[in-house]
Amino acid sequence: MSATNPEYDFKWCPGCGDFGVRRALEFAIEDRMTRMEIPMANNVVVAGIGCSGNLVHLLEGPQPYGFHGIHGRTLPIALGVKMGNPELNVIIVAGDGDFLSIGAEHIAPQAARNLNVCAVIMDNGVYGLTKGQSSPTSEMGMITSSTPYGKVEQALSPLDLYLTIGVSFVASGFSSKPKDLAKLITAGMEHPGFAMVHVQSPCTTYNDNYEVLKGSVKKGIEPLIYDVPEDHDPADIAAARKLVGSPGLPLGIVYQDTSRPSFDQKLQEVEEGIKVRSVEQILDTYKVA
Repeated sequence: MSATNPEYDFKWCPGCGDFGVRRALEFAIEDRMTRMEIPMANNVVVAGIGCSGNLVHLLEGPQPYGFHGIHGRTLPIALGVKMGNPELNVIIVAGDGDFLSIGAEHIAPQAARNLNVCAVIMDNGVYGLTKGQSSPTSEMGMITSSTPYGKVEQALSPLDLYLTIGVSFVASGFSSKPKDLAKLITAGMEHPGFAMVHVQSPCTTYNDNYEVLKGSVKKGIEPLIYDVPEDHDPADIAAARKLVGSPGLPLGIVYQDTSRPSFDQKLQEVEEGIKVRSVEQILDTYKVA
C-alpha cells in the first residue's frame, strides 16, 4: 500500500483471504494462456457486488475482459457472455453473500443446463463489504450486526447444495493455499460443463476463522480442513456425498461428471438440425390458401 509496493494497493483489509484467491486466479489464467497459446482477451471475468467483485479489476498485467454486474446476478450475465461467444473462457467471481442468497435461484437452472463456465466462490461467512451482517454460510448462533442475539437459521452447506442440484464439477479450496487453489481453478476451467470452485476465504475484520480452519496445536484446536483422500473417486456421486457429509472440510476435487454434454454443445446440436428458411418461405406461411 505504497509507491514501492503498488502490487498490494487493493481495496481489501490486510490479511483478507481474497488476496490468495486473486493470486490463484492469476496463476490459473496465465497457465492456461501459456499451454493453449491463447491471448488474455479469450478470458472474461464476471463479478457481482461485494468484496469478491474487486477481482474483476485487480488482476496484474494484461487484463481479461471484465464485467462488474449487480448483486447476485453473475450467472445470468455469464450465460449471456457464453452464449454470445462460446469460445470465451468465462470465469465467475462471487461471494457467499451474493451468490448463495439473492443469487441462489440461478444456480439450479445453470446446473440443469450444464453451462460451461467456472464459478469461483469466496466464502467468508459474512457480508464483508456491508460491515459484517450474517450470510447464508454464517454458523447458527453467530453474533453479527444483523443478528445481535445470534443467528437463528442453520448454516447452508454449499458443497452439499451443489451436489444436490446437479453441478457437474465441485471442488473445495482454501485461500491460504494459492498454488493448490490455482490447480482447482484450472481443472474447473477445463471441465466441459458447470464448474464450481468453492473457496474458504476468511474475513479478518468480521469473521476471522483462520484458526478454526487451520487449527492450532498450541490451543489444542483440530484443523477443520483436510486434503481429499487419494483413494477418493470424484466420479462417484455417492462417495462425494459421503465425503461432504463427513466431519471437517475436504480440500480438492469432490465431484466431477464428464459424461454430460455442456449447454453450448447441446445448443450446437440443435442448431445443426434446424433447417433455415428464407424470408420468402417464412412469408409464404402467412398466405391464405
